[in-house]
Amino acid sequence: MVDDELWALIEPLLPPWPERSPGPRPVADRLCLQGILFVLYNDIAWQLLLLELGLGSGQTCWRRLDRWQKAGVFDRLHRVLLAELNAAGELDWSRACVDGSHIRAKKRGRRTGPSPVDRRKTGSKHHLICDGRGTPLKVITTAANVNDVTQTLALVDGIPPVAGRPCRPRRRPEALLGDKGYDSNAHRDEVRRRRILPVISRKGSPNIKGLGKLRCVVEQTFALLHHFKRLAVRWERRTDLHDAFASLACSLICWRRLRKLKND
Repeated sequence: MVDDELWALIEPLLPPWPERSPGPRPVADRLCLQGILFVLYNDIAWQLLLLELGLGSGQTCWRRLDRWQKAGVFDRLHRVLLAELNAAGELDWSRACVDGSHIRAKKRGRRTGPSPVDRRKTGSKHHLICDGRGTPLKVITTAANVNDVTQTLALVDGIPPVAGRPCRPRRRPEALLGDKGYDSNAHRDEVRRRRILPVISRKGSPNIKGLGKLRCVVEQTFALLHHFKRLAVRWERRTDLHDAFASLACSLICWRRLRKLKND
């Protein structure tokens, strides 16, 4: 079930239906969202979504997911929840951590390629940037054979402007932490140009002392992200629909942290 408080945040973001739309009356948005969440959590095929659940057919929920993604609903929801966490002082802007994680792509599609860690089977890669406490800020999906370092600037620039404080919306951490996969002098210069301190280990040299302990939060965030079974294996041929699930999962992670904060 969709939490009432969460639905109160989501409902204003949804595009309205035309007053005189052709065909039968559409399934309620809240029920379709529950169907989408059911698929996200359990990783079942759309056609196996039972009508007896009262959530609409799999095709109905799929079309609603497509419609909402095109309207930018999930990205805006993520931004709203980040703003609430920022207002509560729960975002750590002292550093951000980046990393990548491979997943299988069962049906191929765009942004898939031979995985270098899975016997060259077709796969994709999630590139993630999170704050110092592991709150996901941005996820990018690429082919599995894309090097992590190529997405460094896309992740940094992809951090949305986060409101919640009296000052201007913030989108820049003080430091960027990465492993040796992000070793590139050119990218270090670009990160510095954005007034962010790059803290990235160099290949052929010992790791920066204490860096692993600070970066462990990004691995924990990947574990939370891939706990949603639909993201642990990619089934969507269309990358935008897979990204919709990823953005929704990031929003749910933020919502859990916000709800825990309120309950405490």
